Amino acid sequence: MAKETGRKLIAQNKKARHDYHILDTYECGLVLTGTEVKSLRQGRASLVDGFAQVDRGEAWLHNVHIPEYSQGTWTNHSARRRRKLLLHRAEIDKLIGKTQETGHTLVPLALYFKDGRAKVEVALAKGKKEYDKRQTLREKQDRREAERAISAVRRRQRA
Repeated sequence: MAKETGRKLIAQNKKARHDYHILDTYECGLVLTGTEVKSLRQGRASLVDGFAQVDRGEAWLHNVHIPEYSQGTWTNHSARRRRKLLLHRAEIDKLIGKTQETGHTLVPLALYFKDGRAKVEVALAKGKKEYDKRQTLREKQDRREAERAISAVRRRQRA
């Protein structure tokens, strides 16, 4: 059997980029059971309510939903259990300092397989205020309208 290479996206948390200012990102390994890996290979997971936390020098991922494996037996995992994140000690120490600052949190952005191993991209983030969210949406809408206008002018020039 050929070794799996590349990056295969399983789940993405698009709402996190809307709700938070992303300050820094980290790629973490995950400690998973066999049925969790099989369920992920079927492309089933949800990061919507997920968050990460550093507790007693270890990083943990909470509330990430990996549904039970359909062919699993009594060895099946619970869907929302907390899972250990694999990070270097220096990264964990840096995160401990940063997350203790007011308003900073760890949010999972993406869950994927990289060269056959399950990885999660975790972001150090700061929550956006309501007016920040509206401003971001307005900028996105303005950018989209400008691109439409430019493409319309180019279409007219070709004709």
